[in-house]
Amino acid sequence: SVVNETSVPLRWSATENIAWTAPIVGYGQSSPVIWNDRVYVTSVEGPKKETCRVSAFQLADGKSVWSETVPSSFPVLSTEYVSRAAPTPAADANGLFAFFESGDLAAFSHDGKKLWGRCLGKDYGELQSNHGLAASPALTASAVIVLVDHGGPSYLAAFGKADGKLVWKTDRTSRQSWSSPALIRVGDAEHLVVSSNGSVDGYDPADGALLWTFTDVSGNTSCTPRALGDGMLVIGASGGREGRTANAAKSNMALRIVRKGDKFEAEAAWTAEDATSSFGSPVVHKGLVYFVNRFGVVYCLDAKTGEKKYAQRTKQSIWATPVGIGDRVYLFGKDGTTTVLASGPEFSVLAENPLFGESEDAAEPEAEGTGRREGGRAARGGPIQYGVALVPGALLIRAGDKLYCVRDSSASK
Repeated sequence: SVVNETSVPLRWSATENIAWTAPIVGYGQSSPVIWNDRVYVTSVEGPKKETCRVSAFQLADGKSVWSETVPSSFPVLSTEYVSRAAPTPAADANGLFAFFESGDLAAFSHDGKKLWGRCLGKDYGELQSNHGLAASPALTASAVIVLVDHGGPSYLAAFGKADGKLVWKTDRTSRQSWSSPALIRVGDAEHLVVSSNGSVDGYDPADGALLWTFTDVSGNTSCTPRALGDGMLVIGASGGREGRTANAAKSNMALRIVRKGDKFEAEAAWTAEDATSSFGSPVVHKGLVYFVNRFGVVYCLDAKTGEKKYAQRTKQSIWATPVGIGDRVYLFGKDGTTTVLASGPEFSVLAENPLFGESEDAAEPEAEGTGRREGGRAARGGPIQYGVALVPGALLIRAGDKLYCVRDSSASK
């Protein structure tokens, strides 16, 4: 079903066009996931994140349907410096697949029955990272694929949806990263593409074989690669908190995957040297690419050529990935205000929607990769717009411990 700009409100506030809100047990940084009439979220609980939780709500009214827990296999102190249920779960007709930074991977049926679970930390080594993991799983027809890039032995692995058994595992160079793998079409096949600090790599999702690699990149620690079509993809990168990551400025770019005989090669198609990304991934919409960063700046470029159309600052730091809907682009400010732009090559603000309170410290930088602003709202426990999910007629916004459903109130009258 198609989501167009008329099916989601242009404007909302804490009291306008909010169909329902629902409390979330625990705290989480993952995006909500929608499957049919259900909304799923993950969270963690306890001073050492001892409990991992998956909760299901009714899309219609936000009522709780079920909530199940998985004991953390590796409890660590819960702080604002370390990810807290950061990986977004994945859902399809087979069920819901949730991955936590403790290394616990679990599958649930849509009625809340746990199908299987396993701990990757126990199988392949405990996580070694100052800030945790955030990579969300990807799904093929038969497998759930997880990226574990950290200070210890890093790898990409596929597990059977039905039983959780290992299908294949490909070792990777150890590195600190929080990006997610993505399935991107190249010609008549899909490549599993990983953009993770220091390289962009394409794998065969059937067996994990490395198909191509591109290493002239750095600072690509957080953003998920996005398809541009015709064997092209866009990646985002950040210079780090103080802009010291070498080559990060030229690592916001597009790659072209070309076939040469029986092999593939990746080459730079264009570079957006003025653009930077932070936590939110670039979004491709109506022939344009939008990059957003932790300073609230949005960069708009031509998707085919990389030509810059504009670079403008919005009111708040942006951590969530933007969403393009019809003739609009929604930018979810960290501290609760969503800026709606007119899609197109000219910067035009259509609405600014405060879901919760404005922050008086919007200009303060946060520690890169931590999900935290030093001295800012996050440190004081203020709500944060982490991620969204979209269906016709509704926009789901996730804060750490609360779920919001944005819906046109006039539509139900």
